[in-house]
Amino acid sequence: MLTSIQAQLSDQLQSLQKAQAADPMPTAADRIDRLKRLETGLLNYEDMLVEAMSEDFSYRAPGESRNFDVTGTVAAIRTARRHVKKWMKRRRVGTPLYLMPARAHIQPQPKGVVGVVSPWNFPIFLSLIPIAEAFGAGNRVMLKPSELTPRTSQVLTEMLTKNFRPDELIVVGGDAGVGAAFVSLPFDHIIYTGSTAVGRKVAEAAAKNLVPTTLELGGKCPVVIGEHGDMKRAVERLVYSKYLNAGQICIAPDYALVPESRKEELIAAVVAKIDEFYGDYNACPAYSAIINDRHVGRIESLIKAAEDSGAKVIQAKTSSASNARKIPPTVIVDPALDTPVMSEEIFGPVLPILTYKNREDAQRIIAHNPNPLALYVFTQKREERDYWLKNSKSGGACVNETLFHVITDTLPFGGVGGSGQGTYHGRAGFDEFSHLKSVFVQPKLNGMFLFNPPHGPFKHLVGRIFRKLV
Repeated sequence: MLTSIQAQLSDQLQSLQKAQAADPMPTAADRIDRLKRLETGLLNYEDMLVEAMSEDFSYRAPGESRNFDVTGTVAAIRTARRHVKKWMKRRRVGTPLYLMPARAHIQPQPKGVVGVVSPWNFPIFLSLIPIAEAFGAGNRVMLKPSELTPRTSQVLTEMLTKNFRPDELIVVGGDAGVGAAFVSLPFDHIIYTGSTAVGRKVAEAAAKNLVPTTLELGGKCPVVIGEHGDMKRAVERLVYSKYLNAGQICIAPDYALVPESRKEELIAAVVAKIDEFYGDYNACPAYSAIINDRHVGRIESLIKAAEDSGAKVIQAKTSSASNARKIPPTVIVDPALDTPVMSEEIFGPVLPILTYKNREDAQRIIAHNPNPLALYVFTQKREERDYWLKNSKSGGACVNETLFHVITDTLPFGGVGGSGQGTYHGRAGFDEFSHLKSVFVQPKLNGMFLFNPPHGPFKHLVGRIFRKLV
């Protein structure tokens, strides 16, 4: 069965590669047309997609789906559309003095066919933004959406099929076995968003075909509340970003670090803000559910293990029944670093709070896990801000804010080490899905004969002069 699936996927890829070979450098007009159709399709299907996402999650807050999966995606598409003409132009670069009068430039060139493997947590945002940036760079695309959001994938497939020819974009459905076959194909580039464990398998499969990869993974993103942090502001942003989409975000704050002297202040403020934002969480239309029963069990086991080890667990209360897979907004105080909640990415509505004595102590806690995808620092003092930005390694960072670097299209987005490799969004995405070809242009009259043998005293003298010009 898998062999037949592999053959079918291979045929689909070859059909896209053939189409790309027939039109290897799509015009700006063609690229803009594809981006317009992508935006039009998304807006036309918005209501159906929002409904489908809620169905897949058992309940997903409509405001979250519209703000992030739709509006955030539309913003990225429009950014690519506005700038694609400029981005695809040749880029003049300097030439060393000793090689003058030669000229040099960089010519962006489409890589070919980009394979996109998207996850379930933001199934539209994380499918369509890579597609938009691959289209902007002049590529064709094959998309493998997540099998964990089947209704959303069905509507998304309908939308894309209606708006794109099969020689422009193909959507592949199926389970993890199909996904494994998909990433083993000889694409010209693969972008995968998901867990670090699966990311390793994607990288291994792609390496067999020497396919370059962009891996957007995750990790344990810390929030550092500094000695000079504004507690009110920090708590508002922390609670908002931690419990958005019930914590199922790769750049969600995974845990918070606070000076020992401010611990009780933080706990009280977080509990109060959770109640303000969500109240009776089962009845709250702004609070989303967990994607499936397996993840519910996984998150509940993290909470229980922390409680069994002696950590204090605080959970929001409800008086309402719910058929949705909702886990209460949870705070865990002082979990040990060797408990699962502090060694695994949580990906759920659970916030561990830990204290630190000094910056070095906080650095030690953060270093307990691989480099995170994001670091969040709350401080009103420049020296404290600069310390964390200079002395920590993370894919991205926010100061006195969380999450919003991901929708700032002027910033490259990506991880480092265990949290990923490669960057995209905005021009970074255009460059990621382009081959930046180096071009050296030699005029008819030039001095290259000076490099030819034989190498006598005169040419040795010229060589010494060149060395001074390097």
